[in-house]
Amino acid sequence: MTLADKIHNLRAIEGSLRGLGRPMTQQEVSRAMRKQFGKAISQSYLSQIESGGRPHLTHTSRTLLAKFFGVYPGFLVNDPEGYHTELISELRVREATLDSWLLTGAERFQSDPELSAGLLAVAEVNDSRRPLLLLREILRTPGLLDRLEGVLRPARQEKADS
Repeated sequence: MTLADKIHNLRAIEGSLRGLGRPMTQQEVSRAMRKQFGKAISQSYLSQIESGGRPHLTHTSRTLLAKFFGVYPGFLVNDPEGYHTELISELRVREATLDSWLLTGAERFQSDPELSAGLLAVAEVNDSRRPLLLLREILRTPGLLDRLEGVLRPARQEKADS
């Protein structure tokens, strides 16, 4: 995973942890840092990091970002291609990739708050594969989606029926 991906994912996680229901913007991260620590990394610097224009951080920037996001400073570097520790199983690597994909989708679909919240909810499940595999079975079972929606979201089902 690249440094850009890591910062992008950390913004998404931090937004969720702060109850925003969406990733924090780069500007929000910068402002929250300044409020919390009295110093900050600018939005433009964060943008350069996430665009890949700045693949490495200064010690000061790395320390401040690590402190803000609550991660070890050594985490904030590009991982070598195909790198993962022996303690992480191949399934866990796929899970992290899936969670990253879900978080990116949640950010991409911010204009549809329900869909964005749904993607975030799946990403926050300990094993995010489970709800997706369950969804597959719901969709394969004739009529089950409509019945579940009628029970779980009756007002929405009534609109669909009229």
